[in-house]
Amino acid sequence: MKSTVFRSLILTAVLATAALNCFGQGPAPQPSAPGSIFDGEKLIYDAKVRKLKLNLAVAELTFTAVGNPPTNQLVIKSEAVSKGTMLRIFRYSFLQEYESIVDINSFNIQRTTKHDVQKERVRDSVAIFDYDGKLVTYIETDPKDLNRPPRRIASDVGGQMNDMISAIYALRLQELKVGKRFELSVSDSGLVYKVPVLITKRERQNSLLGQVWCLRVEPELFGPNRLIERKGKMVIWMTDDANHTPIRAKIDTEYGNVEIKLKSVITSN
Repeated sequence: MKSTVFRSLILTAVLATAALNCFGQGPAPQPSAPGSIFDGEKLIYDAKVRKLKLNLAVAELTFTAVGNPPTNQLVIKSEAVSKGTMLRIFRYSFLQEYESIVDINSFNIQRTTKHDVQKERVRDSVAIFDYDGKLVTYIETDPKDLNRPPRRIASDVGGQMNDMISAIYALRLQELKVGKRFELSVSDSGLVYKVPVLITKRERQNSLLGQVWCLRVEPELFGPNRLIERKGKMVIWMTDDANHTPIRAKIDTEYGNVEIKLKSVITSN
């Protein structure tokens, strides 16, 4: 398979799963300082690509959340690192690191920092959210070419706003039940999208946590004018309890299928 095909598949998985760290093993949400329930969580996932009857390990995803009470902030860090078949056979490597800073009370995203490495290509970026000015400003630079002008994008924002990671944190804080449908406002790379979310079914799933009842959550990420402008579908299975722990995700694309499964949970609670 061409490396460009794998690149599209894996980057889709990274985008779609960057948010999975939101569902930890902490206690049920409380009315005050909702973001504090995520403090101390660390979750690790394996990502595999299924193509032509092959099941190939391609990435490990790690997510951590740490509260900073003096600043009323929650700092969420995520990392996606290539491994397995991607490195051994296709010699394609990538590293994506996100840092999302969220107001722990309003749960509005304040700042998103990214470090994106795809083989020799490297990009650093920052998105700063100004709610008084109702603007998000995105700046992307190439640290390997300091003479290259920064790429700048600015978009209007208003009300509740999330980035790719904090959007699913916000989802956990909602009351979820089969048939419920709502929208999340998500900013990525300086642009703002409306992401419809539908809770479609209640199903049993085998997982690291045992066999558990789960809610089938379907965010509409793919399609024209969506966050990911290609054909595809994503499903997240979250435990049907106060924690809404994500135990599995599946992304179907024209290039193949990506399976993501929880393999480790560490909490400080």
